[in-house]
Amino acid sequence: MNWVNKKKLPAIKMIKHNGSSCLELNDLWQALHLSFNSAQFRNVDESVLNECESVLPMTWLKFSEEEFTHAIINCNDLSAPGPDRVFWGHLKHVIKNKSCLRNIICITNACFDLSHWPNHFKKSTTIVIPKPNKSTYDLLKSFRPIVLLNMLDKLIEKVIGERLQFQAISNNFTHQSQLGGLKFKSTSDAGIALTHFIRTGWIKHLSTSTLAFDIAQFFPSLNHHFMSLILDKAGFGPQVVNFFSNYLVNRKTSYFWNNFSSQSFDINVKVSQGSALSPILSALYLSPFFHIFEKHIKNLDLKISTLSFVDDGLLITQSKLFHLSNAHLFSSYNVALILLSKFGLQVEHSKTEVFHFSRSYGSFSPPPLDLSSIGGPLLVPKDI
Repeated sequence: MNWVNKKKLPAIKMIKHNGSSCLELNDLWQALHLSFNSAQFRNVDESVLNECESVLPMTWLKFSEEEFTHAIINCNDLSAPGPDRVFWGHLKHVIKNKSCLRNIICITNACFDLSHWPNHFKKSTTIVIPKPNKSTYDLLKSFRPIVLLNMLDKLIEKVIGERLQFQAISNNFTHQSQLGGLKFKSTSDAGIALTHFIRTGWIKHLSTSTLAFDIAQFFPSLNHHFMSLILDKAGFGPQVVNFFSNYLVNRKTSYFWNNFSSQSFDINVKVSQGSALSPILSALYLSPFFHIFEKHIKNLDLKISTLSFVDDGLLITQSKLFHLSNAHLFSSYNVALILLSKFGLQVEHSKTEVFHFSRSYGSFSPPPLDLSSIGGPLLVPKDI
């Protein structure tokens, strides 16, 4: 794999989980399943959604031929197939037959009418690949699970994902600070927005301070029942909510490590990283959090703005005094941790960073931010 310079995967016995080495293949499969589904028994607080306003239900129309032909036109024929071993090229050839295409559309519409997702589509294979540029590969957090689905499943999910994208944006349920997992909101937009904050602050003779945090194992931590409640809040009618209540549950996957494959495992949490639905579903999952967080921050009179890109959050404040900025960042970070725990999510404190952007030409030594009282580290500002 060129993007990691063809680094060889380590021997199974080098992999450690909970302090113990994986001596047998079965140990590896159990470690992978427990690691990638660690949020399976994590509690959520459904009452927190009462603080988020509901959107009026929208009409869900039948799917059209144009939606399917548009979704498949740019798919790469060489992308890895799922359990059915079908490639995009095969499916492109199939849907050229209008009768076949109409049958696929009929199946998709029937899934929503019956609130049912076939078991054939709930089966997947999970390929475990190394994350690039890691110093060691003896821990499972240095690896990423990529889910490969049956090809017809992937096509239908792409069409559903496009529809969800359009409706979620049109009803303004997503928060304006969310720049990941949504159409026309890229990393460039995040960079431009942060640059705007910093430069407008300099015009007002204010320094900008930011705290960046990362949600640990975000995609594997999304609670299925909680996701259904959020879809209801987002204005998707009973037809869509009931469909996803069935779509998300009773899923199965087999893990692939090098040339070895595991038995089938049950999955009761997460959205698949590799599914066309995971970007929009994950964005919808976090939307209520940002709306509620904004209310809490306003009630506490904290001068904080937010930006996010999928599972990476950024708290932004501006002040002439760094210790005042630290106070606002500390308090808002504490609020975010409490709210995220109610969503069944946890922050990986070791990845939390604080940045101060100053235009001063003198000495630059802002005070560190001590988060030890809420379980976080001592954060030393980056010298930028």
